[in-house]
This record gives sequence, structure tokens and C-alpha cells, in this order.
Amino acid sequence: MISRNDPCWCGSGKKYKKCHMHYDEKLKQFDLQGYVTPGPDRIKSESDIVGMKKSSVITKGIFALLDEKVVAGITTDEINQLVHDYTTAHGGIPATLGYNGFPKSCCTSVNDVICHGIPGDYALKEGDIINIDVTTILDGYYSDSSRMYMIGQVSDEARRLVEETYNCMMVGIEAVKPFESIDVIGDAVEAYANSKGYSVVRDLGGHGIGLAFHEDPHINHYKNDYKGMIMVPGMTFTVEPMINEKDYATRTLEDEWTVMTVDGGLSAQWEHTILVTETGVEILT
Repeated sequence: MISRNDPCWCGSGKKYKKCHMHYDEKLKQFDLQGYVTPGPDRIKSESDIVGMKKSSVITKGIFALLDEKVVAGITTDEINQLVHDYTTAHGGIPATLGYNGFPKSCCTSVNDVICHGIPGDYALKEGDIINIDVTTILDGYYSDSSRMYMIGQVSDEARRLVEETYNCMMVGIEAVKPFESIDVIGDAVEAYANSKGYSVVRDLGGHGIGLAFHEDPHINHYKNDYKGMIMVPGMTFTVEPMINEKDYATRTLEDEWTVMTVDGGLSAQWEHTILVTETGVEILT
């Protein structure tokens, strides 16, 4: 319980009535309809958002470097070293290194690998497509992003998959609106992917992020019957659809990390960390 003239629970120093009271009143109507409403711990403070933006500067810098380096002949382990060295040189920590035993500073997923590929001695060759997934910690704040690279001349099918997967991500991001259910993201992404003849991976999805690597809520990128969490200004999470050329089913290798398509079809993924704002969305990465 909090009164109108008490300090707001968010720590802004403002009176409750001048800060989050109107958010909470709006959320009551969703509670009555059975939706999940976010607690105060899901809403980032102004200082949290500043911290995440500083972390995102490093993440964006890593990809600016990789844009020049990811070519035929480079090994995925050399990519990993570039990510590690850039991150640490700029005061950050690679979040994946040691996370639940993951041995590297980024994920490298080539061709029919959907996600969580472990960097190693594989040398990229002409025609490959690769997703590189980077998560940075700076002063306790997380930022998470991934993007696709096409190596040399790729097939028309591979190029189209990469380009349409980017569009899937952007369709999902554009669906983000305050005081809408988070399910609108999956509705939009799957409708677009299916219209292009692709399937959306269902076993993995996006996630809240900011003060930890993985926070609530989980973000489905496919249409489902659940009533998800209501998005409110100050929430931060990833939009990262994994789009398969063929079936959406997955299989995990014995390393317990590498997730692949079951049918050998290509897979692609793009990812951004986003912030829900008063009017829509801001891409942080």
C-alpha cells in the first residue's frame, strides 16, 4: 500500500501521484482480465537505463569491429578472441564466458546451427551464414545483441533468409507498445515469417535483461494462446526471433549448448535489446 503523496516505489524521488500511480491504475484493468502485470522489479530506473546504454555502446562497438573482420578464412575461435579482447579493453565483461559452464565469450552459429554455437577451429568459407551473439556486462548492466553475416557469395535462399529474419525482428520490435500484451510480438513475427514461407523456433525466445543476463518476462516469437505480461514504460527485454528455412523443430548436441535444425535447413537470427517507452520502443543496441 502506498498513498498518493508518498515517494514513488521506483526510487525517482517524486511523489507517487506524479510518477507511477497512473501506471498502476492502468494495470488494474489487466489484472481483472487475467493478464500478467509487471512488478516494480521489472521496471528500470533512469540510472539503470543509463547504465544499460553505456553497456550497449560496447556491444555496438564489437559489431562495428566484426563488420570488418568476419570474412572467409577466419575461425570462429578467432572471432571469439576479437569479442573478448574488445570487451575487456573497454572495461566490460563477456557475459557468456562461464555462464552455466559456457566456455567462450560469444556464440557463433553457422548455417544449420540455430543458436548457442561454441566457437572453435571451424574456418568460415564462401557461402556460409553465421550468427554472432554478444552479451556485455558493464558496471553490472547487461546488453545483448546478435546479427548475421554472409560470407562471400551466398545462395539466393541463404540471402533471402538472412534478410527476412532481420525483417522479422523489426516487425516484432515495431509491435512493442506500452500497455499492450507482450504476446503481440509473437503474433506479428510469426505472421510475417509464415507469409515468407519460414517457421519460427518455439523452444527458445527472448528475455528480460538489464540487471541480470536473463530476467522475466520470456518473449515468445510465435503466436500462442497464453496471456503474457503487459508491457510498461521502463521495461527492457530482447527481441530475437530464430527463423528456420524449413521446420521449426530443434535438436541439441551432446555439448548441451549447440542447438541445430532437425532437417539440416538453414537458420538465422537477429537480436536487439529494447526499452519500452511512453510512446513505443527504443532500441538500445
